[in-house]
Amino acid sequence: MKLFFYGFFMDVDILAKKGITPKNVTAGWVDDFAVRISERATLVREVGGRVYGLAMDIATNDAEALYSADSVADYEPESLSVNTLDGKRIEAICYNLPAEKIVGENKEYAKKLFALAEKLDFPGSYTDQIKQAAQ
Repeated sequence: MKLFFYGFFMDVDILAKKGITPKNVTAGWVDDFAVRISERATLVREVGGRVYGLAMDIATNDAEALYSADSVADYEPESLSVNTLDGKRIEAICYNLPAEKIVGENKEYAKKLFALAEKLDFPGSYTDQIKQAAQ
C-alpha cells in the first residue's frame, strides 16, 4: 500500500520505532490541499493549496495497525494523487480527519512538524504555513 504522510509519520525513524519498515520512500506534494494543525494535523481540501510530505510503501496490516491507535483512530483513508520530486505522479492513500474532528490547537506538534519539514528541505511556502500554526 502506498501511503502519503505529511505529519510525524513521514519521519522514517518514528515508523521504525513502531516496527514499520517503509519501502520506496519519495518526497512529493499534493495539490489543492492544505495542512491544518488543530489538536491533531490533517489535510483539508483547498483550491490552490499544496502540501508536501513523503510517499512510501507500507504493508496494509502495518497501516491498519498504525491508525488503530486511540490518538489517530478517527482518521479516515482518502485516495489522492502525489506529484513526486522526480517528476512522477502516483496514487496513494492519506489518512485525514473528518471536518467535525478538526478542533483546538497544538502548538508543540506544529513546532515539531515545522522542524521536520525544514529538515526534509520542503519549500518555505509550505513551512511558513506550519510555522504560523506554531506561533
